[in-house]
Amino acid sequence: MTVRVDLNVSVDGYATTTDQTPQDPVGADWMRLVEHYTATRTFRERVLHATDGSGTTGVDDDHVRESLRGVGAHVMGAGMFGLHTFPDDPDWTGWWGDEPPFGGPVLVLTHAPRPTLEFENGTTFTFLDAPLAEALDRARDVADGADVRLSGGVSLVREALAAGLVDRLHVAVTPILLGRGTNLWEGLRGLEDGYEVTAEAAPSGVLHLTFAR
Repeated sequence: MTVRVDLNVSVDGYATTTDQTPQDPVGADWMRLVEHYTATRTFRERVLHATDGSGTTGVDDDHVRESLRGVGAHVMGAGMFGLHTFPDDPDWTGWWGDEPPFGGPVLVLTHAPRPTLEFENGTTFTFLDAPLAEALDRARDVADGADVRLSGGVSLVREALAAGLVDRLHVAVTPILLGRGTNLWEGLRGLEDGYEVTAEAAPSGVLHLTFAR
């Protein structure tokens, strides 16, 4: 059982973008950052529920599929769930519609817990006001021997990396420069110590770096 992280970052290390507007809450930069990810067949099947076999295959798709394989529970921050945008909406159920792509328990860290959400596909969102280490321990308990995936956001991931709580980190480095946002690597000098680092380039130009204990 391992704690895993998968992130998309720019060449200069930024995992968040800053060009969102009320008219475009996602932002053009974010779409550029994850273009290779959302184009894959696995993403289209698991998140968009496409059944037509469309989407890219190969290196990018292999890594997206691996990021979802063998995961028994997820941990995420309140921002990843969207509570920063909808803090007072009791009907907000996340970004993923009626079929969230998790298919199992998801623990959401928040200072304002709310009732557990359950979906027909097996996804459950449980809201915790707890330290990250405690949330990971609880995720291990419900993962039934499978891996735990820390699903973001980047601030929570950085906290976990700094505390040595991550066993496997996969970073997809997209060949764009952002120059602003939240930088994954800030304050993590020497992170590679204690990990075996491998790299694989995709035809899309994305470099997949994996740090594994």
